[in-house]
Amino acid sequence: MTKIFLVLVLLVFNVLVATSAGNFNQDFDITWGDGRAKILDNGQSLTLSLDKTSGSGFQSKNQYLFGKIDMQIKLVPGNSAGTVTAYYLSSLGSTHDEIDFEFLGNLSGDPYILHTNIFTQGKGNREQQFYLWFDPTKDFHTYSILWNPQTIIFSVDGTPIREFKNLESKGVSFPKDQGMWIYSSLWNADDWATRGGLVKTDWSKAPFTASYRNFNAQACTWSSGTSRCPSKSPNESSWLTQSLDSTGQERIKWVQKNYMIYNYCRDTKRFPQGFPPECSAA
Repeated sequence: MTKIFLVLVLLVFNVLVATSAGNFNQDFDITWGDGRAKILDNGQSLTLSLDKTSGSGFQSKNQYLFGKIDMQIKLVPGNSAGTVTAYYLSSLGSTHDEIDFEFLGNLSGDPYILHTNIFTQGKGNREQQFYLWFDPTKDFHTYSILWNPQTIIFSVDGTPIREFKNLESKGVSFPKDQGMWIYSSLWNADDWATRGGLVKTDWSKAPFTASYRNFNAQACTWSSGTSRCPSKSPNESSWLTQSLDSTGQERIKWVQKNYMIYNYCRDTKRFPQGFPPECSAA
């Protein structure tokens, strides 16, 4: 199939992806920013802003252990160089687990870089980076994390872009024992975010604003060492056993062929003695 036809197929598929909206007042706490984060529309939307003094952020009220987590985000428009919009799950402590989406801003007209990473037992360094096949500042798009005992799948508008399988049998730790909160923040990282720190934040363009809506979590909540999963119909809990089908595998190959710009599993300079064991299944 041609690249253009695949894009059209993805657009049609994305229209069919339904996301039910949560309520930001009920699901999240604004954790920092001194008024720069705002919950709007009776809890239906949220904005984070960044100026020269401070950025802002929020955190879920619940911890989760496994789930399908969706958030619609519209990123900072225009010249966003130096800024980072982070959306991720994380536990706490030196042996924390973490599943990351980070959006690295850029000069007007240049594409955002979508940076992904996974930490297990405090060990990260599993970066993959992508361009997107659309302008993420023009409208809201859905960024999803499917996390179950078998796999972690990152998706954009229902299109999988990355999978991290449970390979404990090969000695690779997998996040399955620590509940994680959902976090998001907008902050200044002009020492590294854009072209390795060569392009600095233009504060004359501040405040920078990212917008959020339609949070949805089909997930098991974690509290005091106990996981509680929703007792719903099999279709609603199918995420617990979901993996990539043949269509999903084709989509992930298409994204990685056309839009991946960095993969730690191909960085021979970084791993001269051989790649990490999970790379053999990537």
